Amino acid sequence: MIEVSNLVKKYGDFIAVQGISFKVEKGEILGLLGPNGAGKSTTMKILSAFMPATSGTARVAGFDVFEEPFEVKKRVGYLPENPPLYIEMRVREYLEYVADLKHLEKSRKKERVDYVIDRCGLGDNQKRIIATMSKGFKQRVGIAQALVHDPEVVILDEPTVGLDPVQIVEIRNLIKGLAGNHTVILSTHILPEVVMTCGKVVLINHGKVMVDDTVDTLTRGDTLEQAYLKIVTGESLAHTQH
Repeated sequence: MIEVSNLVKKYGDFIAVQGISFKVEKGEILGLLGPNGAGKSTTMKILSAFMPATSGTARVAGFDVFEEPFEVKKRVGYLPENPPLYIEMRVREYLEYVADLKHLEKSRKKERVDYVIDRCGLGDNQKRIIATMSKGFKQRVGIAQALVHDPEVVILDEPTVGLDPVQIVEIRNLIKGLAGNHTVILSTHILPEVVMTCGKVVLINHGKVMVDDTVDTLTRGDTLEQAYLKIVTGESLAHTQH
């Protein structure tokens, strides 16, 4: 469903992404894990056709991100770290507006808006002005806008950052429920998010892939915890690369 090969992104002399490669299978939830500044957000912006890469290739749902960006955007739901909300609008009004922006057929618009409102637990708040909602509920609205056009791929950048423990559990459960029907990439620097939510992890640092394996394999004997600590402390992970 997603194939990334030798992806590079440069900002002048700074190399944010240094030749990373990985794959995500259909219906899988992949955790893109790494400390702040590792290159996670840059990678997700490239995969969502939000920005171009310097070199390398990436395909999403069979389409080349660089050659066919509009086809990719039709098939991707994207939640950046700061949700793209019009906070002066009411929840349902905003989601209907997003559905129009994504060219959702009129025959499906109400059905899909009703679905994401229910799926994201927004039923009792659908008439509320977004500005009056808690951060957790704003995050739910952000996820709802990413899902409203029923995308094959959902890309979520730090979806639980700044939430309280109860909200974190609720958002985790929501994300886990997307598996199977959607292919999901979840970016985070928080280790438990990957362990609790994802089936596979790509661990990056300084724009390079350090680990690419299933969570089950990596958590045997606390391997994932040890690998993550080595990354944030700057130790070599050569022996854990695949």
